[in-house]
Amino acid sequence: MLDALSLQRAAHLLHRAGVPLLPRVLRRAVLHLYGSVLDPALDLPASTHLGYGGVGIVIHGGARIGERVLISHGVTIGGRAGHPGLPVVEDEVKIGAGAVILGPVRVGRGALVGANAVVLHDVRPHAVVGGVPARELGKARAQAVAAAVVAADAKE
Repeated sequence: MLDALSLQRAAHLLHRAGVPLLPRVLRRAVLHLYGSVLDPALDLPASTHLGYGGVGIVIHGGARIGERVLISHGVTIGGRAGHPGLPVVEDEVKIGAGAVILGPVRVGRGALVGANAVVLHDVRPHAVVGGVPARELGKARAQAVAAAVVAADAKE
């Protein structure tokens, strides 16, 4: 299926191969078709999923995304003015719709980021965070996170 993630992966392969123009054309296609900004330099693992075909997602090219991460629609992952560094999202993280992860933060393995949360500080592994700014609301059950990621895998 042709979605934002497929186009971004094609652009990434071309970018790594040193093709000068086509990755930028594909990036622009993703922007116009899906309203998403996914830099060709961004290396997304094969097990990463973008919700709703990747509609409205913005991910900085220097951000690091782990394995089996589910990124819902409307999510922004990027830099923050006055704070050098970019987010690192570890494995098996689930990011809710409209969430914003900004600056040099680390979202720990198995964490759940609630819808419309604004993450400005590190998130501990298996924590559930939400709010503006995001704060820890509890602990995620590792089995529930893994089941959600496996369910997303099965839909593909």
